[in-house]
Amino acid sequence: MLRKLLANKVFIIILVVLLLVAVIIFDSIQGNFIHNLSTPITLVLQPVQTAIAGGGNAFSDFYSSITEGIEIRNKNRELEAQIAELQYQVQQQKEAAIRWEELKDAFHIKDTFENYEIYGAPILSREADEWFSVIRVGVGSKDGIVINEEITSYAVVDAQMQLVGKVLSSDMTSAKILPLLHEGFSVSARVNVVNGATVIVHGEIELKEDGLLKVDQLSDSAVLQVGDELVTSGSGGLFPAGIPIGVIVSIDDSSPLNRFAMLKPYSDIASLTDVFIMVPPAAITADGTADTNVDSSITVTPTPAA
Repeated sequence: MLRKLLANKVFIIILVVLLLVAVIIFDSIQGNFIHNLSTPITLVLQPVQTAIAGGGNAFSDFYSSITEGIEIRNKNRELEAQIAELQYQVQQQKEAAIRWEELKDAFHIKDTFENYEIYGAPILSREADEWFSVIRVGVGSKDGIVINEEITSYAVVDAQMQLVGKVLSSDMTSAKILPLLHEGFSVSARVNVVNGATVIVHGEIELKEDGLLKVDQLSDSAVLQVGDELVTSGSGGLFPAGIPIGVIVSIDDSSPLNRFAMLKPYSDIASLTDVFIMVPPAAITADGTADTNVDSSITVTPTPAA
């Protein structure tokens, strides 16, 4: 049996390893008789001990490096998340500051049109095509923006009191705005001078891409020049008089019977984030009844940036 075990190479290797480990352990104990007996062996085993100890230290250092690397990576991820959150907060503060400035500017609308209630409305989406055929905003019938048989629309302006369009329809929580560049939009206007000529300003499909409006129905006596400013005339009752529309950029007098001009609107609809709906004093409440006791005030409470 012993011969079979000694013939087994694996057994011999295990036995030798165990003996070496035992010698190393006892050799480390000062005063032990094996320490004295094993001194010659120690000289031989010293390199092995050094190699084993060095390997253990190297493994320990390698493990520590991996552990520290994982900790550093996790901390980096936490820092990246904190940086992203701070960047988001900074961006939010910038947007809040911009909107606050816009809303502050809008209060001068109330100064000019003191008999109107002004509803601030954020733009939710621009529908149909890139030239903004319809703009959806975040106020509706629950806020008092009601379209019915008696009230067919409201004037819409930007923070600088420049004409944007008119309300097309509304539901409970939102309303659709027909912008002045739309081919279905038209408004009576006049040249902003004493006794200025009255004209019609309207959108046309061919002019949308250039961001222009057509000015026509000029009387024979109408005097119009490039650079003239047009404002709403107040005719028709929908748009109060005096809202700035834009400036004349070209005039075509080639046909005396069909004189017309091109107008560049002031309002840059593509850059707007908020619009302002002008509701006349006899407002219509959400249940469709007239309310003549409307508090004429701007019904938006902006929150300034911190």
